[in-house]
Amino acid sequence: MKQILVLGAGRSASYLIHHLLEHGAEHDWFVTVGDYDVKLAQSRVGSHPCGTAIAFDVNDAEMRRTHIQKADLVINMLPPKYQYLVALDCVDYGRPMLSASYRDKRLMELDHEANRKGVLLLCEMGLDPGIDHMITMSLIDEARKRGGTIHSLKSYGGALPAPDSLTNPLKYYVTWNPRNVVMSGEHGALYLEDGKIKLVPFHNLFQQSWLVEVEGIGKMEVYPNRDSLTYQSNFDLSQARTVIRGTIRYPGWCETWLQIVRLGLPNEQLHIPNLAEMTYRQFVEIFVPSEVSGPDLEQSLANYLNINPTGSIMDNLRWLGLFSDEVIGQPCDTAAEVLIHLIQEKLRMPEQARDMVILLNEVEIVSARKQVKAQKIRVTLVEYGERGGFSAVARAVGLPLALAAQLTLQGQFPITGCHIPTHPVVYNPILTALEKHGLHFHRRITP
Repeated sequence: MKQILVLGAGRSASYLIHHLLEHGAEHDWFVTVGDYDVKLAQSRVGSHPCGTAIAFDVNDAEMRRTHIQKADLVINMLPPKYQYLVALDCVDYGRPMLSASYRDKRLMELDHEANRKGVLLLCEMGLDPGIDHMITMSLIDEARKRGGTIHSLKSYGGALPAPDSLTNPLKYYVTWNPRNVVMSGEHGALYLEDGKIKLVPFHNLFQQSWLVEVEGIGKMEVYPNRDSLTYQSNFDLSQARTVIRGTIRYPGWCETWLQIVRLGLPNEQLHIPNLAEMTYRQFVEIFVPSEVSGPDLEQSLANYLNINPTGSIMDNLRWLGLFSDEVIGQPCDTAAEVLIHLIQEKLRMPEQARDMVILLNEVEIVSARKQVKAQKIRVTLVEYGERGGFSAVARAVGLPLALAAQLTLQGQFPITGCHIPTHPVVYNPILTALEKHGLHFHRRITP
């Protein structure tokens, strides 16, 4: 019997664990779920005969190595900062590792040793990054087989409330790691547009948004996401004039979040004393300079940010509770931690609501034959969560990982080293399997 070790039992791992357990007897594998919160791990496994839950502290080197050594496959769902620790032990003990986290430079340092030992470290195997990569590479391969080159790549993704579940003015739910929501865009963005490199710093990121039409949904808002230039090399797009990855939101999100960034709330570096004893109003007052501060906090804030004191942005900040006299009452050290706590409470998904994930990938193909016009191919995935069941995020992150686990244990991935799913031996079978499991990719070709 094959042993699968899943590290991390958070929201994004819920469907992954469920799928692995339900197919354990069929594929003759046993699933061990480890988390620092053993009760959370136990809640994911329940009394299923194909799994067990353990208390797991990733910083305990002896514990980490013992469990990794026992496994035939490790699926790492821990926060990105722990990915190198887990990957290093996987390479040392010759165990393949799957992960939904980004492949960073430090992890790439393990590529040579992983190849030498015949170990596969497969990262970015979730939704975004993950399925988006696979769709993109399938489109690029299709273009090249037809003798075309990629002139433009646009890849957008987002996790949002379904249109029938918009219950708050920000039109957003926290359905994944709230820290990632608060610190989204913290490093700014870098992308290629019409042959020119564009860099957007963090404080301007949410000003650089644009509208895009999503089939079946309507107009949505997009802002650039991270470093898109890395995808030129990842996808071999040296001839492309435009390469942009972006995050999708409902229109209006960016104008509100821009002011939260301008105010300075997404800060996890500076430690503020006695935060738990403050009210949210007192907390916000910290960020308003003395020279514009007055008896009316909301007016002072509007003056400082140069926004309409009676407009929709102020309404959204007010609805979030930033001007409330409620005591924070949580063990917070930084402004970011206060904001994380606040959005977890205010942007919680109601019990009978459902979420939605969107992926939109578009390539513009230029043919080598002059008589053949350029064309755009757009592939859109819109997936809805279950009311009272698994979220769309959990399913879209967990399913490709679960399918990759099956293929890895069956020896279907004849590659080693540190990879993302841009190799045909990975994305071709995974995309086929995703459609068999009910994920529908809408395809449209335009001149």
